[in-house]
Amino acid sequence: MSYVKCLTCRECGNEYPVEPHHVCEFCFGPLEVSYDYDAIARDISRDTIAKGPLSMWRYWQLLPADLNKGGVDMGTGYTPLVRAKNLGRLLGLNNLYVKNDSVNPSFSFKDRVVSVATNKALEFEFEVLACASTGNLAGAVAAHGAKAGMKTMVFFPADLEKGKIIGAAIYGATLVAVDGTYDQVNRLCSELADNHRWAFVNINMRPYYAEGSKTLGYEVAEQLGWRAPDRCIVPAASGSLYTKIWKGFKEMGDVGLIEKPNTKMHLAQAAGCSPIVEAYGQGSLHVRPVKPNTIAKSLAIGNPADGFYALKTASATKGSCLAVPEPEVVEGIRLLAETEGIFTETAGGVVISALRILAKQGIIHPDEVTVAYVTGNGLKTLEAVESVVNPIHTTPDYATFQKALAAR
Repeated sequence: MSYVKCLTCRECGNEYPVEPHHVCEFCFGPLEVSYDYDAIARDISRDTIAKGPLSMWRYWQLLPADLNKGGVDMGTGYTPLVRAKNLGRLLGLNNLYVKNDSVNPSFSFKDRVVSVATNKALEFEFEVLACASTGNLAGAVAAHGAKAGMKTMVFFPADLEKGKIIGAAIYGATLVAVDGTYDQVNRLCSELADNHRWAFVNINMRPYYAEGSKTLGYEVAEQLGWRAPDRCIVPAASGSLYTKIWKGFKEMGDVGLIEKPNTKMHLAQAAGCSPIVEAYGQGSLHVRPVKPNTIAKSLAIGNPADGFYALKTASATKGSCLAVPEPEVVEGIRLLAETEGIFTETAGGVVISALRILAKQGIIHPDEVTVAYVTGNGLKTLEAVESVVNPIHTTPDYATFQKALAAR
């Protein structure tokens, strides 16, 4: 059974039936899924969750799709929460954790949102699964579409990293490289969604799709022994992930699984595309679009759809929004790899460098339980870290090797 009541406009509160619809007809505000939380609270418990699958679908009562209707579960979620002792020691943090979402089926957190959107698309009897992507979403849509037996189409900026393009192509998706920014790709896809019966996961399926990100909050709370952390650092492109993780913590409190959360939420962007951070610095809730120019292509959304709500979340949680200088993105990737053995992509480099800034400034108390969210695998953005390759060259001779080693 589903506990979904309706779709509700986040601005004016108008309600809509559960259909592939994402914009309010009255005020053009975004739609969000509404649930019967009283019924969920009666039926969900720590025990029922523990008996569920070792995936994000262990929290099915809080999600808008029903796997019993011929759905798909690729084993997405329930990823490791790593106690980062080495990195924590370096930064002066005693209770630092890394939520490693780089080990999902297509190697990014996007599998969570696509898992929900795919199952909802199957319920709505769509035959084509599609997306506008900055990279990771393309792979997730292609993989889930293949598993679900759907045709898949992925649209992306033509200058996308090669690893991410290959990571979508291997599943048999139709690839569409667009000469333009992500925001231009998204506008094209919005027009296509209006004229074709295609399930664009992040457009006409967006209310359902976005709910998948909440599971990153649920899992962390469960893995910490049924409590919310004191602080979280989350990367931001559209801003949706950041707001939904906080929503996940709040929902767990609302249905009685944890105490009311008091987590301070920190949002991180790369300096070359930081419209949410710029608005935060100006004390404004109005996000002005920018033209992306960043190494962190998975975060390169110049006109973030959820920027307004991200800024409200930062204020409500007494968190912050900060931009990482572009050179420090790769430094963050290396720092995490060299201390914890986790190879993340550029978005993770943004998070780790932001974490370092917060620790250096003394914003994070040494004993606070802090979670840094790593959302994608470094094998997708090898170009960003090619400079680390500098082997010792030697002939297959002991003396020659010793000489080369000494020279290094």
